[in-house]
Amino acid sequence: MENSTQVEFFYLCGLQETFNNKSVYFILCLITYLLIITGNLTLIITIIQEKGLHEPMYIFLCSLCVNGLYGTTGFYPKFLLDLQSDVQVISYGGCLTQAYVIYTSIMCEVSILTVMSYDRYVAISRPLLYHTIVTSLTVRKLLLLSWCYPLFIALITVILTVRIPLCGSRIDKIFCDNPSILKHSCLPITINHILSYCIIVLHVLQILFIAFSYCQIVRTCVKSAEGRIKFTQTCVPHLLTMVIFITVTLFDILQGWNSDVNITLNMRNAMGVQFLVLPPVLNPVIYGLNLQQIRSAVFKMCNKHKIFDMRR
Repeated sequence: MENSTQVEFFYLCGLQETFNNKSVYFILCLITYLLIITGNLTLIITIIQEKGLHEPMYIFLCSLCVNGLYGTTGFYPKFLLDLQSDVQVISYGGCLTQAYVIYTSIMCEVSILTVMSYDRYVAISRPLLYHTIVTSLTVRKLLLLSWCYPLFIALITVILTVRIPLCGSRIDKIFCDNPSILKHSCLPITINHILSYCIIVLHVLQILFIAFSYCQIVRTCVKSAEGRIKFTQTCVPHLLTMVIFITVTLFDILQGWNSDVNITLNMRNAMGVQFLVLPPVLNPVIYGLNLQQIRSAVFKMCNKHKIFDMRR
């Protein structure tokens, strides 16, 4: 038991079946990461610079893009290095940090999508009271809540994990997560399981709130042509983002619960990493292409830079 507490490194064994194609994976992942950085930074900079976009809906969208950059930073740099290495090793502290960053990003995504659904519900179902309910102070409180409580919960999760002595150091994934670490526990982890169930219930309740909000929005929008147009322009992107995120996150959760499922390691990796690929890539595309205000602001900013370059 004394030796079990001396785990200093974890071996990420998820790349065992990719040794012959690591160069291809490296190029594809590098392109994906650059697209994520470019797309999300473009929306963030556009929303910050354009005063006409300093409204709650766009502020929450900016927060969503910041979270996309935050979560992918916890995965892609390390994964790109692993694709260039013969042995994929991560320190104990680095593994806990990666797990913390990735899963706080997941929880923040759910929280921000919940806040966005509430904002759209008030804007469409109670438009006359919108500016009274969704004030600048309310926006700040919602943003603070959507970021602080996931960070706090994840910190408690890490503290409960650190106290557990480990009897192994193999992780059959391409990134660290809390269940993979706790599989090597030498002691009962009842408290960790209880906390995990509480976190799942909390996020299920948020998803139910999102579903309820959009049901109310649909009931309001079907009553008029103008409402249907507004729903298509502002709510469809939110729904697409939510459905994509929930679907790909479920892949990773189900994989964690059914690690003995009879599929190849590459397939498990592809399924388990989609929440770090699809939402950060598609969010800027969905919002950038579907929202007229965003498109106009991006084109305006690009034209400004072109004019500036011509003058120089």
